[in-house]
Amino acid sequence: MEAVKQVQRLFIDGEWVETAKTQPIYNKYTGELYVQVCKAGEQEVDRAVEAAEYAFYHTPFSAEKRYDVLVKASQLIKENVEELANCIAQEGGKPIRDAKVEVIRSATTFLLAAEEAKKLRGEIIPSQASPGNESRLIYTIKKPIGIVCAISPFNFPLNLVSHKVAPALAAGNPVIVKPATDTAHSALLLCKLLQQAGVPKGYVQCVVGGGATVGEQLLKDQRIKKYSFTGSPEVGKHIQQTIGMRKVTLELGSNSATIVHEDGNVEQAANKLAKMAFANAGQICISVQRIFVHKAVEAKFMELFLERVAQLKVGNPLDPDTDVGPMISEKEAQRIEAWVNEAAAKGAKVLTGGKREGSVYYPTVITQAKKGMKVYDEEVFAPVVTVASYETIEEAVKLVNDSKFGLQAGVYTKSLVLAHKLPHLLEVGGVIVNDTCCFRADQMPYGGVKESGIGKEGPAFAIEEMVETVAVVINLEE
Repeated sequence: MEAVKQVQRLFIDGEWVETAKTQPIYNKYTGELYVQVCKAGEQEVDRAVEAAEYAFYHTPFSAEKRYDVLVKASQLIKENVEELANCIAQEGGKPIRDAKVEVIRSATTFLLAAEEAKKLRGEIIPSQASPGNESRLIYTIKKPIGIVCAISPFNFPLNLVSHKVAPALAAGNPVIVKPATDTAHSALLLCKLLQQAGVPKGYVQCVVGGGATVGEQLLKDQRIKKYSFTGSPEVGKHIQQTIGMRKVTLELGSNSATIVHEDGNVEQAANKLAKMAFANAGQICISVQRIFVHKAVEAKFMELFLERVAQLKVGNPLDPDTDVGPMISEKEAQRIEAWVNEAAAKGAKVLTGGKREGSVYYPTVITQAKKGMKVYDEEVFAPVVTVASYETIEEAVKLVNDSKFGLQAGVYTKSLVLAHKLPHLLEVGGVIVNDTCCFRADQMPYGGVKESGIGKEGPAFAIEEMVETVAVVINLEE
């Protein structure tokens, strides 16, 4: 597919704004130029915040109007699946088949948010609960918090933007999007659709630029009331330190694990884990990074698992048969190559993969990894998985929890007792039973513990963090 010919402008105050500087975005597989996107300077960022503030205080955006805009946006996303998916495949390197799934999920995210727009409600507080307050009527209302800043990553350049923008609008807040520079075109295409859907002027802005420039300016602007960030723990900590007492949702790193217990469906586990350990070249927050298999089924699992991994097709993301495409950059592929080599030098065994071609890193399975190796301790964010065995479920729980991260975990078991017990024992934000840790339904609460972050995504849950709860007390004494 040819590169986009025109320079893609920024979306500020309902207008498409051209700037002097541009950001080149490359096809992650071929390395060819895909599109040039305008970069925001200090003036553009200030204008975006100013427009959002003006819209919040002067432009009505009723719950009914929010519902209509979000439903229309969902429809438009579905009508533009091919264009959006091709954009994701080229600028993000995601296989086209998976890119189309992301687009449909984004449409669902907007529809879910639309349904929540009319559900914002307070509650009656029983005044009789404390003596002397019988003459008081106490209730709560929910109101928009104000400007929301959405800082999104490259790995889901459409749906993770949607998970921030749609709830913000549903709650009645203006939103400023700062997408990852490597995949900014997807976010700007979404802005075009939101404009077509009738979003009021000033309620959506999109500014592109580096974290040290555009990002810092947004963090220090006191007019912004809420931040929603998906990215690394290091940047997440910096955001929290910079913004002070203002609200924030942080969806950070992970090295998610899946347990295959002795009573689990081994064949099903091997099939699904072979796919989800390497989906989007492992560049998913909940990607399967660690697999713990009961010793009783280890041999059978490894045979089936390695057989399925060998069947994965690696190559051009625009090929509908491709399972594993390139990583986001050759630099990232070189990083994981170094990490795997380091693990091998320290005694880990590379069973398959361990090969790099430019920005493509082949699906890699490692055993005998241990604490002190980056592939085990850190978030690999690459098509690399480690496999180890255990003897008791208590040992498996300890292995999963022995991490600074805690986003999600998966477990394959037929035991109803374990299915109920493990969510209480595993130190994670989500437990997926009889599936891998790499599962997310867009309506579910999504977020982790420890260095995996704070707060929850999922439209209904995100909206709760994008509104203020105000207590109202009416004295009914005459």
